Amino acid sequence: MEQDLERKEIAETDEAWLVVDKDQWTDEQLAELHKWSQGMNNRGFALSNPKFEYWLLLHFEDGAGISSSRECSRRLRCHLPNYDKGVDRRKFTRDRIFSAVRRAAARDSPPCRDWPRNPWRTTVYRLVENILKARAESQPG
Repeated sequence: MEQDLERKEIAETDEAWLVVDKDQWTDEQLAELHKWSQGMNNRGFALSNPKFEYWLLLHFEDGAGISSSRECSRRLRCHLPNYDKGVDRRKFTRDRIFSAVRRAAARDSPPCRDWPRNPWRTTVYRLVENILKARAESQPG
């Protein structure tokens, strides 16, 4: 992975992020990913624990009371009935994106320094915050 990223030229103003779900990754593997992200200021590491669908769910609700991966998927399908690893970007409005960021940040309190070790946490919001900030800075105004 690092060799692939090193072959591509990344400008100082660009960022490279690793986005994963906890799934079957070991703490040792996640530590390596986190270590890579700390190597330069324009790298990041975002993790959803236990699965990425939790981040998607936060666009629609607060995600409270989930006790299993199956429950998370069931609740997500209440909002996205045809969800099957593909998403209709039109379902993710600006307001929903801001809500997901707010909800995820509230659950990441105090903010974890590496990755969320407890289930039903995600740091994907950090990447989205960076995208939103860069977008706002690039718009005339």
